[in-house]
Amino acid sequence: MFATYRPILALLRGTAFMLAASGLLSLLMPLRGQAEGFSTVVLGLLGTAWAGGFVAGCFLAPRLVRRAGHVRAFGTFAAISAITALLTGLMISEWSWLVLRVFTGFTTAGSFMIIESWLNERATNANRGTVFALYMMVTYASIMVGQMVVAYSDVTTASLFMVTGILYCFSLIPTAVSSQASPRPLEDVALDLRGLYANSPVSLGACLLIGVANGSWGTLGAVYGARIEISTPEIALMMSLVVVAGAAMQMPIGRISDMTDRRYVLAAGSVVAALVGLLIFLLTPRAGPVVIAMTACYGALAYTLYPVAVAHANDHARAEDFAKVSSGLLLLYGFGTMIGPILGSALMSYTRPEGLFVATAIAHFALAAFTVLRIRRRAAVPVGDREAFQTMPADRATPEAARLDPRTSNSEN
Repeated sequence: MFATYRPILALLRGTAFMLAASGLLSLLMPLRGQAEGFSTVVLGLLGTAWAGGFVAGCFLAPRLVRRAGHVRAFGTFAAISAITALLTGLMISEWSWLVLRVFTGFTTAGSFMIIESWLNERATNANRGTVFALYMMVTYASIMVGQMVVAYSDVTTASLFMVTGILYCFSLIPTAVSSQASPRPLEDVALDLRGLYANSPVSLGACLLIGVANGSWGTLGAVYGARIEISTPEIALMMSLVVVAGAAMQMPIGRISDMTDRRYVLAAGSVVAALVGLLIFLLTPRAGPVVIAMTACYGALAYTLYPVAVAHANDHARAEDFAKVSSGLLLLYGFGTMIGPILGSALMSYTRPEGLFVATAIAHFALAAFTVLRIRRRAAVPVGDREAFQTMPADRATPEAARLDPRTSNSEN
């Protein structure tokens, strides 16, 4: 049995280093930028720049991989990621960081498209669920480990940028020394908005708006923590627990959505997430433990919405279209994460640090209103005709992850 998973475990080791580096850098940059006096708008644009590079990488990376091959392309992406991390520590300026963040987003997309396509090639219908579960575990654990490194270091020095570069270099070793054959060439990514809307208008609108909310928090959550003057370890723990709480609640919320109209779950979850955000805005908590507890409650709701939206779309899609639908929704989520930091930074600048949660509340209330409107126009899918809910991350996942989803196994293998 171990021999069956040995090639997959080697790939997951590389994935762990890559995600740890990405999680570390994504938390380090807003904290260092805050310490350097960067404006809230610029710190928000860092998230928009990364998301823009990531989406561009999803479209362009397959062509580069077909030209250079998987191993050489992955080595190139990892090397560029390491170089940009080191340059970020050397060039402390707003405009250079914005440019470097675009490159980081692009190389992250390319790297994970290669890893996910490799995992998809090694997985079979018999073990696809196990492979997907292992990938989810590595994703959440590695991001949390990377973010917690910040808690025990000084963000005002260059040392953490060096650590990030080292982690990126470590990520290419398992792939570089692997004797496994390269998978088939990556497929080009396309965004069929008309087809996605025809399949499920709710899922189309939901993934875009969830991207707005999650992009706001993911980019500016650390800035919010710094502005209200909680400690760096508390900020790192806060950012990690939001993601972990969302991951832990995905399965319970998903099981509820399996038993009822998923649109009710989407609407209810969006409203409660918006209300929790507004409660934080109104109460303006300043004690670290209280802030961590309240933001964890927010994450437990906000980070469960994306997989419910994808499951609802798959309920209406043919089995052979699952990967296409899921990858298209993921791209829409990416476009949303480009918008969210701009909205969040503007509201934080014009109100107070808690204005971040006004931005997320706007997106969540808009999602709830649109979902309720659509409930009246389309009947629910019968329980017996629904696809089983599947947990999944949206952040740092590429369209190749949609093909790794166990729900695609009947059509992909």
